[in-house]
Amino acid sequence: MTDAQDTAADSSLRTTGGTPPDEAGSSAAGAATPLLEPREGIPPVIADAEALAEVVAAFAAGTGPVAVDAERASGYRYGQRAYLVQLRREGAGTALIDPVACPDLSALGEALSGTEWVLHAATQDLPCLREIGMRPDLLFDTELAGRLAGFPRVGLGAMVENVLGFVLEKGHSAVDWSTRPLPEPWLRYAALDVELLVDLRDALEKELDRQGKLEWAREEFAAIAAAPPAEPRKEPWRRTSGMHKVRRRRQLAVVRELWETRDRIARRRDVSPGKVLPDAAIVEAALAVPANAHALAALHAFGNRVGRRQLDQWQAAVDRAKALPESALPQPGQQITGPPPPRAWADKDPAAAARLSAARAAVTALAEELNMPQENLVSPDTVRRVCWEPPAQPGTDAVALALGGHGARNWQVAQVAPVLSAALDKAAAQES
Repeated sequence: MTDAQDTAADSSLRTTGGTPPDEAGSSAAGAATPLLEPREGIPPVIADAEALAEVVAAFAAGTGPVAVDAERASGYRYGQRAYLVQLRREGAGTALIDPVACPDLSALGEALSGTEWVLHAATQDLPCLREIGMRPDLLFDTELAGRLAGFPRVGLGAMVENVLGFVLEKGHSAVDWSTRPLPEPWLRYAALDVELLVDLRDALEKELDRQGKLEWAREEFAAIAAAPPAEPRKEPWRRTSGMHKVRRRRQLAVVRELWETRDRIARRRDVSPGKVLPDAAIVEAALAVPANAHALAALHAFGNRVGRRQLDQWQAAVDRAKALPESALPQPGQQITGPPPPRAWADKDPAAAARLSAARAAVTALAEELNMPQENLVSPDTVRRVCWEPPAQPGTDAVALALGGHGARNWQVAQVAPVLSAALDKAAAQES
């Protein structure tokens, strides 16, 4: 029995099976028990200042880590704001908070200062939590912990089942959480999402310690907690699905005008941009560059579903793109600040292509040896940058310095620098 199983077996939640991965990265789960109800039942939704103050006091008086989760309305509303926040802590129980009715949770965030927050896939929830005043000093990410420990499936449901032996009902993960009032089955689902997070955290901590990876995980968690908010994307319209079909500059201008028009409408109406106009419609219009609204209506993605007023609105965006002078048209492709795409290396710099091939093979082998995904061992972009512009002097120390300069964490540098240095030396020897 592994340490993670010991933790699960010792838990007050009697588990029925499930193991962390063995050395081959597989898990052997027994029959799992459906988790149907929160331990103390479904708590009332906190939606006023008085009830929120009581929650703040209760969680400040609680002990141990606090499980935190947030539900968004992706695909329904504009942006990624939180529409429900769930917390659970020993001594405080579970709380469900409506951040629409209580948009400032900074008092709760302050009450939890210095407390370890347990989240699953923390980078998904932290941006919307920051918007309402909740910022962790310390965190434990159970999804990232699962990746580092070598679990093949790291979704919350799979982790809870494989480690703790319980099955979470996941039928409401993609619902419209901006709905008010929230139906009871959704609230039950939301409460259960934090029911076992701390138990999962404890099991994974022991498993990481058993594998000698706990300090690695702590360094990763600290980096996530300390990371500043992401910078707004430059030219976000270039991420329109299907953009690879659009080659001409005038067509790119049509994509940009339609995307920006759609974004303004979606923001004003507070709906998902895809509900205003699908990406496929933007790309189809850009490829056709219709002469008028009648021609636009003939396109498959517009057709009968789009009213005359909307057609005029979209055609006006197309017309603005058509009227732009050549100097104002966007350039093909995004500006590349790092190395070129690897597919171009063989032509641009065959020696760099050989270095990258050797480096990829070495990093892949090390990731398999450590039983973790390659991208968690070291960012593929970091490997590419080191291979494109290798250190002037060979050796592990120089490679380590280069890795650190590209943002690799200390544990990553310690693991990767020796094998990457050897791969670069091997490629250099073959070239000579």
